[in-house]
Amino acid sequence: MKPDAQILRITLGLAVLSVFFFIIERVIARNRQRPILRRGWFTDICFWFFTPLVTKVITRGAFILPALILIGLGITSADGLKSGAYHGFGPLSRQPLWAEIIEIYVLFDFFGYWSHRLFHRGRWWPFHAVHHSSEDLDWLSSVRVHPVNDFVSKVCQVTPFLLLGFKPIAAFSAAGFFTLYAIFLHANVSWDFGPLRYVIATPRFHRWHHSRDREAWDKNFAGLFVFWDLLFGTFYMPKDRVPENFGIPEEFPQDFVGQLVHPFARALRLPRRDALLRAPTPPSS
Repeated sequence: MKPDAQILRITLGLAVLSVFFFIIERVIARNRQRPILRRGWFTDICFWFFTPLVTKVITRGAFILPALILIGLGITSADGLKSGAYHGFGPLSRQPLWAEIIEIYVLFDFFGYWSHRLFHRGRWWPFHAVHHSSEDLDWLSSVRVHPVNDFVSKVCQVTPFLLLGFKPIAAFSAAGFFTLYAIFLHANVSWDFGPLRYVIATPRFHRWHHSRDREAWDKNFAGLFVFWDLLFGTFYMPKDRVPENFGIPEEFPQDFVGQLVHPFARALRLPRRDALLRAPTPPSS
């Protein structure tokens, strides 16, 4: 696709989603207290264009390792991968497409859960801190993702599916769905879907993940199925209140260039947040 056509498509997507979430956040949910051009909006717009134009080119490298393994094992060829003639291998690829999609969505979220937890630790955190740096969380801030974060997450999620033999078309369908659902999870609404709050991730569930409140740190990692957090002890969603304070407990640049560059310097030393996680909770007054 030509650059001009791609920029036009990205701009149209931004316009459509802006109208859609304006209706959801300000009309249906009646959250009108925040100005439309809230803090950090320009940084998020930069990421909105940077991710498909630049990051997407980088993340294509996530397919190199599994592709080389498949070619090395003689399962397919480079031409087969390029032409789309490759349709998976083994018993998993012979399932009905609907069965593959269900399995892939569950596994995609499982691998996403653990790669997400990885980025909340050690030298990975500064790259993920970019995503958590928004203090006015809404649907647009969902695209604030560092290229390193995006690349490693793609490697962790794509590699298992291709090596297990799933059809590529089934695996790629999950990527598009999870991207759109992630945008919805960041919406400035307090919806929790009632009884389904313990099954499907909701905006209220995920907004607690972005909370600055200490008791919510490192909680609610799942992108779709809440049972991963319930199973591994990271579920947090109090019934009597909603998350209000967002951001990270450390200094971090809010401009676009700073958010791209700063994590590399921070990754060279132990992030302050790890020290905060180990520190005892101060007594309440």
